[in-house]
Amino acid sequence: MRLFIALLFDSPMLDALCTAVQSLKDASCSGNFTSRENLHLTLAFLGETDRVENVVQSMEAIQEPSFSITLQGAGKFQQEGDILYWAGIQESAPLSSLHKQLLCALRTNGFNFEDRPFKPHLTLGRKVIVDKSFDFQNFFESIPSTQAIIRTIHLMKSEQIDGRPVYTEIYAKSL
Repeated sequence: MRLFIALLFDSPMLDALCTAVQSLKDASCSGNFTSRENLHLTLAFLGETDRVENVVQSMEAIQEPSFSITLQGAGKFQQEGDILYWAGIQESAPLSSLHKQLLCALRTNGFNFEDRPFKPHLTLGRKVIVDKSFDFQNFFESIPSTQAIIRTIHLMKSEQIDGRPVYTEIYAKSL
């Protein structure tokens, strides 16, 4: 199974993100845009593994209480010639602590990760080609500062069904 651990969001956050996706889509010639049901923030990408029990043990070791995060701004990554656009999350000590605890617990259970800074983001679109008139600064400023309360982390299975990514929750851990 292809697995990842993520944060999922309530309707106000999803509404704000869907508005951003639509705005990006309207300003683009092409791209693969994230659907509402697939919007999430990845905490840890595990890849192909059948070690669900070890992942659940790692998630259960987390001792972070509920906290809030705030949607803020946007950015883009260039990956192998493709451009990925994302919405950002305001710096958050509880989110950073959650991420650090999770990676530590996963490493204790035998999972390996690259040592790189945590850059929390929500993918809006991949392989996006924007119109020449696209104003990135205007797009960046148009992302509304929306808050969400984080009460749960989710173990998700990723699979391709009819050529589209489908994410299915297989376990949830309350904070």
